[in-house]
Amino acid sequence: MLAQAAAFYVSAMRGTPLLVQIFVIYYGLPGAGIELGPVTAGILALTLNVAAYLSESLRGGIAGVHRGQWDAGLSLGLSWWQTMCHIIVPQALRLSVPSLSNSLISLIKDTSLVSVITVTELMLATKEVIAQTFQPLPLYLAAAGIYWVLSASFERVQRYVERRLELAHKR
Repeated sequence: MLAQAAAFYVSAMRGTPLLVQIFVIYYGLPGAGIELGPVTAGILALTLNVAAYLSESLRGGIAGVHRGQWDAGLSLGLSWWQTMCHIIVPQALRLSVPSLSNSLISLIKDTSLVSVITVTELMLATKEVIAQTFQPLPLYLAAAGIYWVLSASFERVQRYVERRLELAHKR
């Protein structure tokens, strides 16, 4: 039952646009008696969306660990949880880092979508300055540069984490 609910959640989040999810949470939930402020609604929508992608990245990483690793852990007398924590998860994380990082870099860029529910973030602030200066090209290029620097910084963190996990794996 829980697995089916999780599969439905992941499918729904991955199968619908983030913008629609933001609208459903901010404009739709008040119809069900749940009112959230724009920042809370934006954070909730982004969190629910990226969590679905991250869960699939981790699931793929766990599936990528050879079945023999499970057998080895269980044959050593480890419980399912001990095998998962000490043998499977470290290997799965190493396999999942590129995919996890891609999802988080996408999240950085997807924050621009919360501007549609009046959350002041980089794109909304850029639009407000453009309305005052009538200089869209340099301001949009500046916003793009900021997103790129954030993404490039995260890519460096990803490479560092990959190297650390690779070194730990070789020991």
